Amino acid sequence: MKSAAQSQFDEAYYQRYYFNKKTSVVDPEHVNRLGAFVCSYLQYLRVPVRRVLDVGCGIGLWRDVIKRHYPHAQFQGVEYSEYLCGRFGWQRGSVVDYRAPAPGSSFDLVICQGVLPYLSAIDLKLALSNLGRLSRGALYVEAVTREDWEQDIVDEALTDPSLLKHPASVYRRGLREGFTELGGGVWLSRQAEVPLFALEQVDGR
Repeated sequence: MKSAAQSQFDEAYYQRYYFNKKTSVVDPEHVNRLGAFVCSYLQYLRVPVRRVLDVGCGIGLWRDVIKRHYPHAQFQGVEYSEYLCGRFGWQRGSVVDYRAPAPGSSFDLVICQGVLPYLSAIDLKLALSNLGRLSRGALYVEAVTREDWEQDIVDEALTDPSLLKHPASVYRRGLREGFTELGGGVWLSRQAEVPLFALEQVDGR
């Protein structure tokens, strides 16, 4: 199957999944709890966060989270949707091939929430590799996997049925080339000079 077309992410899509309270998949309080977890864990590990990239930033819920936990950090929102770029002023781009503005530069924290399941297997592989180039510090990834559908964890009444059902092993295999998995969707770049205890790493290495 092909990756989702840009035209899919129009005003009607965001009205359905974000702005209509009856059908919205967005829970701001959930994002606040999630953001507190991710940012607090990185602060505990002493991962310096000065530049943040939210690729697939949607309506910008992470922007306020980052401002609260890292008030001096620079936040860059990148979006595939022309509608959202026009409405919120995000930079247009895709996780598949987005590059940092300055050659050779990267980000201390990259956020990629709810984006990857819209990609074909080929584009997903490129995106996972690209995330490794974009982050020199930490990465937060959220993606619904095939196993989540099979185990009835997904609320099918709210979830976009066009999401592709990639197995969790595909995500992990692609990310482990550039990152160490810490659990909870948090990954640490292998470029980061942050000491970890064995039990803080999912694979123990």
